[in-house]
Amino acid sequence: MSTLPVIAAVDGSDDSLRALEWALDAARRRSAPLRVVHVRQYAHWAQPEVLAAGPADPQDDPVLDRVRSRLEGRAEQPDTEYVGLEGAVSAVLPELGASAQLLVLGSRGRGGFASLLLGSNGMAAARDAECPVVVVPRAAGDVRDETSEGPGSRVVVGLKVDGPDEATLEFAFAEAARRGARLQAVAAYPWPAQPWMMPGEMPPPVVDQDVIEDEARVLAEGFLAPYRERHPDVPAEPLAAAGDAAGHLVAASRDADLVVVGRHRRHLLAPARMMGSVTHAVLLHAASPVAVVPPAPPED
Repeated sequence: MSTLPVIAAVDGSDDSLRALEWALDAARRRSAPLRVVHVRQYAHWAQPEVLAAGPADPQDDPVLDRVRSRLEGRAEQPDTEYVGLEGAVSAVLPELGASAQLLVLGSRGRGGFASLLLGSNGMAAARDAECPVVVVPRAAGDVRDETSEGPGSRVVVGLKVDGPDEATLEFAFAEAARRGARLQAVAAYPWPAQPWMMPGEMPPPVVDQDVIEDEARVLAEGFLAPYRERHPDVPAEPLAAAGDAAGHLVAASRDADLVVVGRHRRHLLAPARMMGSVTHAVLLHAASPVAVVPPAPPED
């Protein structure tokens, strides 16, 4: 059975060329082919919702020509395919995930405003693609990190102690194994506790924060245990942290190789695909590349 490719979405911008380099490295680590895709946007007056994406000629595409020249003569070059498409970029990019093991793109392409940290096309891909999506930022920002200690590569994963997603943890462990990196699992817990009370109710007893933090750490250790068994070469440590999960993940992104977050699972009351506020915030503000992992399919 053939190996699904790593897809790099390019548009000629410097952001997309940074994403191309990340995708090239990811393809090498996976021994996978690399597919470089340029989607030519329909004219602004067209109605993309009634137009299907169509193939363009990759031999007559200056963006793909630039990429060919950039990659020509590279050592350990994976099998590389160049694909030109035409269509609504925000619709075509997510569809590429159906035939990829990873979709990689820059944080903002040529069509975005300078003030935007993540373009609408990147947001659509991260929300809707069937495969994990990696968004590569422009450069490490001024993000203060008080959580990481020790040398070497580091992969950070957001761990929900009230319901972690298996696909997100497995992706993070596998990526850390490929990179020879340690894994840091950020398990945030709400603090200070703000219980709801009805009029006339007695306030609950005061809870020690150390107790809550210890409980969060114990839960995290339990969730990490089976992945440690499957990936014994990956040092994995939980970080129990009080307060906002997004803030801790953004802080941990400094000098990290990758931050891994999950995407919300669809359910009866919310059938549309959603990312969630934490994932959205991390995509906007992380200093490192961010992988958004779709949830594991429900068991029959």
